[in-house]
Amino acid sequence: MNKKEYTQINEILYTETLENGLKVYLLPKNDYHKTYGLFTTNYGSIDNEFIPLGEKDFVKVPDGIAHFLEHKMFEKEDGDVFQKFGQQGASANAFTSFTKTSYLFSTTDKVEENLETLLNFVQEPYFTKETVEKEKGIIGQEIQMYLDDPNWRLFFGIIGNLYPKHPLHIDIAGTVESISEITAEDLYTCYNTFYHPSNMNLFLVGKMDPETMIAFIRENQGKKTFAKAVPIARHFPEETASDIIRESSVKMSISKSKVLVGLKGLDELPSDGFELMKYKTTANLLLQLLFGNTSKNYLNLYNAGLLDDSFSYEFNLDRSYHFADFGGDSDRPEELAERIEEILLDVEKSEELTEVNLALLKKKMIGKYFQSLNSLEYIANQFSQSLYGEVTLFDMISVIESIQLSDIRLLAEGFIRAEGLSRFYMYPKQ
Repeated sequence: MNKKEYTQINEILYTETLENGLKVYLLPKNDYHKTYGLFTTNYGSIDNEFIPLGEKDFVKVPDGIAHFLEHKMFEKEDGDVFQKFGQQGASANAFTSFTKTSYLFSTTDKVEENLETLLNFVQEPYFTKETVEKEKGIIGQEIQMYLDDPNWRLFFGIIGNLYPKHPLHIDIAGTVESISEITAEDLYTCYNTFYHPSNMNLFLVGKMDPETMIAFIRENQGKKTFAKAVPIARHFPEETASDIIRESSVKMSISKSKVLVGLKGLDELPSDGFELMKYKTTANLLLQLLFGNTSKNYLNLYNAGLLDDSFSYEFNLDRSYHFADFGGDSDRPEELAERIEEILLDVEKSEELTEVNLALLKKKMIGKYFQSLNSLEYIANQFSQSLYGEVTLFDMISVIESIQLSDIRLLAEGFIRAEGLSRFYMYPKQ
């Protein structure tokens, strides 16, 4: 087992890759009473076209199947896994993103017992025609709930403009039509391909003895047999800037118009883990410099009555995509979109990009990071989302400190391009 000390944050991370390929990460925090376990597969909603394990040709599975599979994993022949965790004094949950599916528990007692439950239920699939059909109605209601959420529709509206071919634009849960096509055989095909230990990682944080814990995990995994690990071949449609939909809109039952300006990354991303985390962090700092609530840009837009407290911005980066979006509620959404685009395209002349502003934001980011590390829940949920090869969430201080104003300007030059821009409006029905 490897041991890495992070002296700046006073943490020690233990790592080991087991014989079956499973990557294990242990972060002892013995001052805490609670322990979190997170079991994650590198498989999400965008992975709907791939070569199944043991086959040679690509197949395309129904949209929403990763999320559907997550739901079905908790139902076993002998009952519901949630109940078992409850009986053992733990709470459990799961979530599916565009690129990952995670299963987790938290407990103050019986850590090994709950960890064994987590490992076993995720590694013992059980799907039948009857249980699959029953789940379609439940997830169909969940899909409809999201379709009625204006902000959810707004977000997927701009993604649909930026990525009209890529499966990123499809709701993580799929559509009522797409999930109606899912079969138990489809679930087993996806499970056998993406839930191999070599495509997964296990992260534990909280009260534990790392040597005892890794021995327990080795024993659990050593009792199980898995197919030989092979690289997973995924396929995504090729897209160019010309495929971007420049503007679209929808009407919903809302009281105030909404707008999102999207910016699709057309530049090449670094392949090195540290540099990739640095790119993402630099992009976040750039957006804060330009649109943070202490920036002149934000205050000017606010004083002009173009935005209110609903205004937000975010940068998203994962395998096969990266983009930013900006916007919120506005009585003059077209004018707000115009001003946002002007700020972005005039970034070279921006008065916001100064050494003083960057230094302040870096201090603020480091402060929030230290504060977040007090939460085991934050660490558990963010660790797998911030894993770039050997670079982890705990390298963030080094990443932030390495960023210079020249890095901000260089990223802005490559990332902010007029041909990458799009707008999505949402108007009241009446």
